[in-house]
Amino acid sequence: MTMKHSILLIDDDQELCSLLKEYFTAEGFEVAMAHTGTEGLQLALKQNFDLILLDVMLPEMDGFEVLKALRVQKMTPVIMLTAKGDDFDRIFGLELGADDYIPKPFNHRELLARVKAITRRVDHYKQHSPDDTFTIHQLRLDVASRSATVNGEVLSLTGTEYEVLHLLVRTAGEVVDKQTISRQVLGRPLVPYDRSIDMHVSNVRKKIAALSEHTYIKTIRGAGYIFLKA
Repeated sequence: MTMKHSILLIDDDQELCSLLKEYFTAEGFEVAMAHTGTEGLQLALKQNFDLILLDVMLPEMDGFEVLKALRVQKMTPVIMLTAKGDDFDRIFGLELGADDYIPKPFNHRELLARVKAITRRVDHYKQHSPDDTFTIHQLRLDVASRSATVNGEVLSLTGTEYEVLHLLVRTAGEVVDKQTISRQVLGRPLVPYDRSIDMHVSNVRKKIAALSEHTYIKTIRGAGYIFLKA
C-alpha cells in the first residue's frame, strides 16, 4: 500500500487553508494546518512532513523567520507562498533555503504540480539507492545518502540544492542551461524573470566556498552553468 505524503500548511488565511486541505486530501495527501508562524515552526520541528507550504505574511513570526529557524535543524522541502510580483520575497526566500515559490493568487492545479514534482523526487530516491559516488577535487557526492562533503566537511544542502549540485556534478565539464536545470530539478519550465535556479546555484556556491577556495561552478553568460573538472 502506498504511503500518503504529508503536508504542513502554514497560512493565517483560514478559509484558504480549509480549501487547500480539502483539495489536497482529495488528491491523497495528509494535511496539517497552522495559522501562526510560531505554531507552524513548532509543528514543523516536532513532526516529520514530506513538504511544507509556507506563507510569507504570518502573525507572531513571518515566513522568513520560520524558514530561517527551520533550516537550522531540518531540510524539509518548503514551497513559499508569496505576494504576486514581489521579487524581494521570492529571492529572499530562496536565499534562506526555500525549494520553490508560487505567487498568490495561484491556480490550485499549478500548486499541486509543484507539490507533486517535489514528492516524486523524494519517492524516487527512497526507491532507488544507487551506489554512485562522484569525487572532483575536494568535493565528494554520495548518491545513496544524498549527501556531499568538501574536505571531509558535510555540506548542509536543501533537497533542491542537492539536486542542482548532483545534476552539475554528473554532467561535469558540460554546460547545462537553466531551462534544463529547472525542468529536471523543479519539475517545471523556467519562466521569464524567474531567478529560482540562479539563487539555488548561488546558495550551493556559497556553501562550497565556506569550505574550499577552489572554484567548482562557473557561470557561462547566456548559456548556463558548468561544473569544472579541473
